Amino acid sequence: MLDMKFIREHADEVKQNLVNRHNPFDLDEVLALDGKRRELLRDTEALKSEKNAESKKIAMAKKNGEDAADAIARMREVGQKISAIDKELGEVEAKLNELLLHIPNMCDKSVPVGKDDSENPEVRKWGKIPTFDFPIKAHYELGDTLGILDAERAGKVSGARFYFYLSQAARLERAVYNFMLDVHTQQNDYTEVIPPYIINGKSMQGTGQLPKFADDMYKVEGESMYMTPTAEVPLTNYFSGEIIDGALLPVHLTALTPCFRKEAGSAGKDTRGLIRQHQFHKVEMVKYCKPEDSWDELESLTAEAEKILQLLEIPYHVVCLCSGDIGFSSAKTYDIEVWMPAQNKYREISSCSNCLDFQARRANIRFRRTPGAKPEFVHTLNGSGLAVGRTVAAIMENYQQADGTIRVPDVLVPYMNGVTVIGKREAFKSSKGE
Repeated sequence: MLDMKFIREHADEVKQNLVNRHNPFDLDEVLALDGKRRELLRDTEALKSEKNAESKKIAMAKKNGEDAADAIARMREVGQKISAIDKELGEVEAKLNELLLHIPNMCDKSVPVGKDDSENPEVRKWGKIPTFDFPIKAHYELGDTLGILDAERAGKVSGARFYFYLSQAARLERAVYNFMLDVHTQQNDYTEVIPPYIINGKSMQGTGQLPKFADDMYKVEGESMYMTPTAEVPLTNYFSGEIIDGALLPVHLTALTPCFRKEAGSAGKDTRGLIRQHQFHKVEMVKYCKPEDSWDELESLTAEAEKILQLLEIPYHVVCLCSGDIGFSSAKTYDIEVWMPAQNKYREISSCSNCLDFQARRANIRFRRTPGAKPEFVHTLNGSGLAVGRTVAAIMENYQQADGTIRVPDVLVPYMNGVTVIGKREAFKSSKGE
């Protein structure tokens, strides 16, 4: 969250940031509540000072054997006023703190002002767009023809936006995420984590999923517990409420998790295929660092995500999200978009974000530069490294062959037990009894 002192002293900038983000939040209500809170604090401090003065009078009167009844009555009256103000103050602070959770992060000055993803400028691109001398098929068409992706039976079991992966598709998914984890842990110095998949509401609030995105998450009925929408949540909350030894920074964590999203507001979008599912795997990268290092860490985080696609030899480009498209908790985000031949366009496969101290304030994550030094808020960053299902879809489309088979990228062959081409699935294996 934003610091209230910052909001008070930079109200016009915060309001403009809301305008740039196309966020209708009313900051004046926050400023009014903050003013009321400060007024009540002044009143209660004045009354406490008066109460202390009356207490001294009572003590002096008793010491001198004088009647202290009037002073006692006044002190009792002041105490009642203090109690009433404290009650009102608690109500004002609760409302103020609740509203502060709805204010998004400040966009960095380098973030372009724009209305939506159509105004995200391209930063760079990599790879050569493939050409085909045969009709291009979408990944879901290839998967259906080869018998390795089954949406129909998944629909029977679960509903829309689910898939069964079968045979070599399941192996390819496993190959992809094992490859990603190996690169991040062996080449990029990340610590691998297997986190909880069911997360409490406090942690969801810490990263900014709550309260804004409550409608897009699967909630455990009757409990303040949620199915994880991204490993960003448990990884960023790993140090929640703690003070980290500054000598340990930066800390880099990575995890493979299933992600669960309702995809509220996505009706009619990507209804076929692996692009927009209610359940999908994603390898996430999270960084904790000192404030002065976070911009360099954002560039390295993005490069680490890009490296996966470079090793897979799949073309992509990087865009900088404009103010109307950037995430709630982010100060700056790069999206990596992979080339999808069947759609003849790039599609998002990773978002890499610098959240500055926004999440750290919400989750109370601090560090000390030296023993005994005043605690400071860390900066947190997160990025997909990568969305696994979308990577599988990109491989299938970019590596498809004229006969409908799919060539396996060279770096994945060892993870595929030597398989170089994915062909039609064989019939289910059976074991006949005597």
